[in-house]
Amino acid sequence: SVSRAIKPFAEPGRPPDWFSQKHCASQYSELLETTETPKRKRGEKGEVVETVEDVIVRKLTAERVEELKKIIKETQEKYRQLKKDAELIQAGHMDNRLEELCNEIMMWV
Repeated sequence: SVSRAIKPFAEPGRPPDWFSQKHCASQYSELLETTETPKRKRGEKGEVVETVEDVIVRKLTAERVEELKKIIKETQEKYRQLKKDAELIQAGHMDNRLEELCNEIMMWV
């Protein structure tokens, strides 16, 4: 059921069997094997002990945050460049490159 639930959020280019139950189970097993088991501490009753699942969630969350920061930075750089190009075009400084720019835009679409 998890594999079906996350399928709509797939990244482009994933193989069709990426979200199969078998593949999801093998990925989860791999995560469990490669994650260090937190050491249990003797402490007071009611103390929250971190589980392997907590460690995995924290690790994957941190990785995703870094990925998103990188994507945001790249998007901001692209926006700045496009804004600069638009200003140059409006000022008439890129009239000699308009055809080339049109071709680049058509490739994106």
